[in-house]
Parts: sequence; structure tokens; C-alpha cells
Amino acid sequence: MAIIEIDYLSINSVTSNRYTMLGTNPLGRLFGPNPFSLLKQHMRLAKDCAEQLPALFEAILAGKRDEVLRLKSEIDRLENEADAIHKTMRQHLPRTFMLPVDRRDLLDLLDMQDKIANVTQDIAGLLVERQMEIPPGIQAPLLPFVNECIGVVRLSAIIMEEMDELLETGFSGPEARKVSGMIDRLNEAEQESDDTGAAVSRALFAHEDQINPVSVIFWYRLLEWIGDTADYAEAVGNRLRLMIATR
Repeated sequence: MAIIEIDYLSINSVTSNRYTMLGTNPLGRLFGPNPFSLLKQHMRLAKDCAEQLPALFEAILAGKRDEVLRLKSEIDRLENEADAIHKTMRQHLPRTFMLPVDRRDLLDLLDMQDKIANVTQDIAGLLVERQMEIPPGIQAPLLPFVNECIGVVRLSAIIMEEMDELLETGFSGPEARKVSGMIDRLNEAEQESDDTGAAVSRALFAHEDQINPVSVIFWYRLLEWIGDTADYAEAVGNRLRLMIATR
């Protein structure tokens, strides 16, 4: 499938302190950080975290151990920054101040975003700790599968960039219809990644007798986790659709 690219504002230099400090603004001290701004920043980090996976698998295929370790370190850094925002939002999201959407829906959406970063870190950790090699029988279909899943994550991140416009329009009107259409495309892209993932699983099954049985088990787990990045990205869009539908 076509992968949609988007340039985001650089946030790699941001530290967790930026998200945990409430600053000197009296309203900021009273209500905490803007949850919708933090939500977008968190999604950018989750997306950037998942973006490392294609290069990680390519480095494994090329036998570049130092590059594999560097990419895992970058994934860990991005996941830690995402965790810092996740913690800040849960600690400071207003309970009594009126929000334009249900607080529970907002936290559910945040959790789905966080799972993208978490499962990416799980994938990198398993690949590195077990020093796993990609079986020849799945090398051809694996990278397209990874790229399709990351494409779904990118689509989800693009949708989250519409949050400011949704807020301005009260989650209704033409902007809401535009976002709903984007979510429809997200659902289609996730289904396409599922189909590709099934093909990779069939390839693994066909070559099981050529692979160490323990490695086979872990590769099925890895394929499931790779697919989870797209599943969680789709869930982000579906949670946002729920917010629109209940307005």
C-alpha cells in the first residue's frame, strides 16, 4: 500500500521535564498542561518510536549489530519520553474543569497511543535480547508487512494533527466529517496490513521445519506484535470517532 509521509515539528530535543513542569502561568497551575496539546505531542512520539522498526529490521538483515543497538536505544528514548507525557496527562487531566469531550474517552485514546510505543519497545527488546535472525523464508514479505503497519501508524498520527481543528469546531460540522473520512481510510489500511501479516504467517508456517522450534514460537509472537502497532493505531482513530459521534 502507499505510505503517506508527513513532516512533524522536531520534538527530539524535548525532555520529560517539559511535560512535568506546569510553569508560572496561573491558569496552568490551576488546570495543568493543555491535555490536547500533550495528546498530540504524545502521538508524535509514539509515531516516531514505531518509525524506527523498518530500519531496525533492515539492520538485522544486514548483520549490522551496532546499528541494531543504536536503533533500540533510540526506541527506548522515545518510549521514555512518551511515558513521561502519559504520566503527566494522567496526573493533571482536570477532573472538575469542563472538558469538551468525556475525560474517560480522552484517557482511553491516550492509552491506545501509548501502546504503540510500548509494543515497539517490546519488539526491539525481543529482537536484541535473543539476537534473533530473520528466517530466509520470511525475509521477502516481512519488510513490506512492517512498512504497512507503520503506514497505519502514520495515518493515525496525521489524524491526530486535526485535533486543534476539531476543538475549534466542537467536534462537529465539516471538520468532523473530514476526520471521519480519514478514519475510514485508516480502517482500510489496517485491514490491508492484516492481510499482509497473514501472508507472512503462512510463509513462516511453510518453513517451520527449517527453523529452531523455539525461534518459531518467538517469530509468531513478533509477527503478532508488529501487527499490534497497526491495531493500536486503528484503535486511536476509532476512539476519536467515538468522541465525534457523541457530540
